[in-house]
Amino acid sequence: MNVTKAGAAVLLAMLAGAVTSAAQQPAALGARTSTPSAASAAAKPTIVLVHGAFADASGWQDVIPLLQEEGYKVVAVQNALASLAGDVETTKRVIDAQTGPVVAVGHSYGGAVISGAAAGNANVTALVYIAAFAPEAGESVDAFLKKYPSELGGSLAPDAAGFVYIDVAKYHDVFAGDIPPRQARAMAVAQKPIFGAIFGQSVPAAAWKTIPSWYMVAQQDRSLSPELERFYAKRMNARTTEIKSSHLPFISHPQAVAKLIGEAAAGGR
Repeated sequence: MNVTKAGAAVLLAMLAGAVTSAAQQPAALGARTSTPSAASAAAKPTIVLVHGAFADASGWQDVIPLLQEEGYKVVAVQNALASLAGDVETTKRVIDAQTGPVVAVGHSYGGAVISGAAAGNANVTALVYIAAFAPEAGESVDAFLKKYPSELGGSLAPDAAGFVYIDVAKYHDVFAGDIPPRQARAMAVAQKPIFGAIFGQSVPAAAWKTIPSWYMVAQQDRSLSPELERFYAKRMNARTTEIKSSHLPFISHPQAVAKLIGEAAAGGR
């Protein structure tokens, strides 16, 4: 192939231009795709999920992907359930480790935990209580269980160390009535016990007194009285929604729970 000097110069110039264009293209594409993602992440708070008694953080597995699909960073706390103060400390450490605004979500006993752990933290913009305890400062977790009884008390079985379980035979009816029986049977034997004395313990401060709160009442709850849930919601002046659910709406109705968390994330201070 014979190429004149002039032709060679033109060919080299064309090749150089093609290489430059190819090198620049990924950078341009990267800039277009990463910028909106970064902006979206920066605009959304981190969601910190706190489980209740007889459970662990894996219980949120159906809610977590729904929140992630909406662009939220999600952290699910694993608490030991050995003391209220210990669980508050663990949860507070997780909340304090986040950068930017935080929405703290607690289910059942986890409501008492977020009430203590979020107190005094200016980054927490909203609290979400899912069929949860919401004690006042210095008020024991079980302060109103006699006034608002449920079927859970007669379904608990303690072990030799003072940790309590839900009787496996009663688990589905009392705790997870709208969960498929096969799934509930597996959950019953995998439940994480809680130290019984925790229910007589209290938190020194109540975050809901200064942080906007949302509350989901489970109308078919047989573990925590729906009337007690309404009492807590009214006392904290929470934005309240009700759902036909057992004590576990985050498992039986994950979309509704994720939606409420999204509303709190958008409407927090």
